[in-house]
Amino acid sequence: MGGPRQRGPSRSLKDLKKEINARNGGQDSRYGPKHKPTEVVDENGVPYTTGQVQTSEPWTPSPYTAFKVLLSARLGAAVWSGISDCDETFNYWEPTHHLLYGQGLQTWEYDPKFALRSYLYLLVHALPGWIYARLAQPNPMLVFYFLRCLFGFVCALCEVYFYRGVLCEFGANVGRLCLGLLVCSAGMFVSSTAFLPSTTSMYLTLLSMGAWFHQKYKLAIFTTALSTFLSWPFAALLGLPIAVDIVLLKGKWRLFINWCLISAVTILCPLLICDSYYYGKPVFASLNIIWYNVFTSHGPDLYGTEPASFYLLNGLLNFNFIFLAALFVLPVQTLTRLILHGDMSSSGVFLSDSLSQSPLYLWLLVFWTTPHKEERFLFPIYPLICLAGAMVVDSCQKLFYFLFVKVKSRHFLAHTGWLGGLSLGVSALISFSRIAALYQGYHGVTDIWMQVNQLSDSPSTTTICMGKEWYRYQSSFFLPTTNFKVGFLQSDFKGQLPKYYLKSTSPDQPSTRLSHEDFNDMNMEEPSRYIGHAGKCHFLVDLEDNSVSDLQPHYSQHFNWTIESEFEFLDPGASNPIFRAFYVPWLSRRYCRYNRYILLRRVSPRRTNPSED
Repeated sequence: MGGPRQRGPSRSLKDLKKEINARNGGQDSRYGPKHKPTEVVDENGVPYTTGQVQTSEPWTPSPYTAFKVLLSARLGAAVWSGISDCDETFNYWEPTHHLLYGQGLQTWEYDPKFALRSYLYLLVHALPGWIYARLAQPNPMLVFYFLRCLFGFVCALCEVYFYRGVLCEFGANVGRLCLGLLVCSAGMFVSSTAFLPSTTSMYLTLLSMGAWFHQKYKLAIFTTALSTFLSWPFAALLGLPIAVDIVLLKGKWRLFINWCLISAVTILCPLLICDSYYYGKPVFASLNIIWYNVFTSHGPDLYGTEPASFYLLNGLLNFNFIFLAALFVLPVQTLTRLILHGDMSSSGVFLSDSLSQSPLYLWLLVFWTTPHKEERFLFPIYPLICLAGAMVVDSCQKLFYFLFVKVKSRHFLAHTGWLGGLSLGVSALISFSRIAALYQGYHGVTDIWMQVNQLSDSPSTTTICMGKEWYRYQSSFFLPTTNFKVGFLQSDFKGQLPKYYLKSTSPDQPSTRLSHEDFNDMNMEEPSRYIGHAGKCHFLVDLEDNSVSDLQPHYSQHFNWTIESEFEFLDPGASNPIFRAFYVPWLSRRYCRYNRYILLRRVSPRRTNPSED
């Protein structure tokens, strides 16, 4: 697979860029014009084997330019990407709303009896929102979007560092292609501003891999540990190849052990103190979640299993043909090396292909074979998919140059730049189509809850009810004030719904320490969650589709409800599979069907007979 090359003891970045540039250009007359070989030497005058050095380097966007482009894309995602996973709402936005405003829905994972989630993770995200809320005293919905924009800002910074690492390790062409895929892919659009541990692990993967490519091993170890302990314990899997490189290949075992200990102490001490305070007992949330998911008889399989094709379809939707290319990065790299006899290979400067791509393959191997599959489980490797896809495109450019360009008198990019641009352009076009389809099909949910946010406040409690649409709830940040509460109506869903945190009667006892008696870890339905009947609701959010039953009627057809607002919402079953997944102007509107997503206001006196509602 091509062994790694070692960096000299006092080698400058300029010398390193010359070697990378030489590797991207021809190493003999077949791959570019003949130049007088240029020697790159270290401080002792010992020459490095750099091959053919060109007089000009391929252009790459500066880190500042890359940041501006990435930030624009991430801020767009913060505004236009909706919450698509109820786990994001109920396990992260809701307890954060409780920490900020003293009111929020609690899931069984946050009950002290189970304690699967970390409050330190919430506090790290909530602190900027708390500062903004105290200084500006904005509407809670503005705090929500402030935090999302902040997430996008952090993501862009991490992506820039990763991009610089890719340039350092894989060269200019791979770096440019990878940057383009990061900016344009639908997968990064969806994942970049989500309030989920998998998204946080994606940020930290960008940092740890970027540090690895820069040979900044201390930072790589610390960010991997931070991802493992603070956000998602399964992220440790991505650190295994880094550990192999540091300990087995580089022999830096002392550095590895020291920084593992430093990272563990630095992260675990505040984590254990914070969570033990909020739960009222010693708690190690990361260990609890591993125990539940791995060592219990039910674990995550209660929440749905998917076939092996799930991630393949998901990858094609989010990354189109780039996902398939990424899956075959190692075979393509091997084939390229065999055909080119080692010349112009796009392998890493310091890492072999098999080692640099092993985090991607390890993650896919573990999660692809796990019955419980969700889109967010792949978030941590989304940047690695972009990198692997960029490497495949780069290899295809070099193969084209070798096989089809007869007179090799110029740099290979002068002949194949169109191929890289075409690949990136087609992928970007498909991704933009996917992003537009997601917005066109499902923005009605966010729009309805924005309408809820504009409702007039009243001194008494106003109840906003949901039936089957409970899992599309956009969080309590969309309620105008804490005088508004949500209520659940019974529907055909038979799982466990969340419940409001209990009110503490003692200032010395946080409400997070209070335990509900009717929480279970088996996802069994709890009838106590339901408000009773629709007559207790002031407003009701509903989707009018074909799933009509005794528990899921069309409430708008009842005489005591009137439509306050309505928006379109895609009907997947009645729409063409292609045009519902990818937006095509005119054709998508023609071949897709839409239902009504509605906000209802109760206009008749409250009744006590459920049949009248």
